[in-house]
Amino acid sequence: MSKPASPRKVGDKEALAIGNTIRGSARKLNLVAGLIRGRRVEEALNILKFSPKGMSEDVYKVLASAVANAENNHNLDVDALVVAEASVGKSISMKRFATRARGRSSRIVKPFSRIRVVVREQEEA
Repeated sequence: MSKPASPRKVGDKEALAIGNTIRGSARKLNLVAGLIRGRRVEEALNILKFSPKGMSEDVYKVLASAVANAENNHNLDVDALVVAEASVGKSISMKRFATRARGRSSRIVKPFSRIRVVVREQEEA
């Protein structure tokens, strides 16, 4: 007896990939995600490949994973995919302490972020 399948979190012509712990602030990651929102997947991958931003490599991996999910799990046409959604949120934060002058210390917060990429198959117009 197998457990019942959970309902899909996205539509029938969509595929999803999530990156949970990407090192860096959500604000900086959102700048990279803004580069690919609404673009064709092929174009978005090229933008991320040649972007000077540090987190573009991590976003590239998540987008490539979403494309692979679309192709292998949902039988969608890779050439017709568009980045439907690229949403960013906060994840965990590592807290560290640095020593300062006169016996004091200060807090250093090292944030992590998450990104959720949804690709949608679009009919050729």
